[in-house]
Amino acid sequence: MYAIVETGGKQYDVRIGDTIKVEKIELAEGEKVTLDKVLLVSGGDAPKVGVPYVAGASVSASVVAQDKANKVIVYKYKSKKGYHKKKGHRQPFTSLKIEAING
Repeated sequence: MYAIVETGGKQYDVRIGDTIKVEKIELAEGEKVTLDKVLLVSGGDAPKVGVPYVAGASVSASVVAQDKANKVIVYKYKSKKGYHKKKGHRQPFTSLKIEAING
């Protein structure tokens, strides 16, 4: 059984037992979260496709970790002008472990 869910403006293909990294959700580690924006559920006779979401479907998950991704370096440079600008950014994310697919 698998589902396609939407969270943080992105879509994820999930199965029970998967761990996914999503945009940061303000929850503590170990807390439960229900993802109710389910676009597709498959696992029975035929897949259920939502318009835009499947009615009554949800995905239950628990927060595994709150972390930051690897640093991305942004370097600006203009030749012959002596202009150099270096910045770094670490995007925060939440790791979710999928526990159940309902619907």
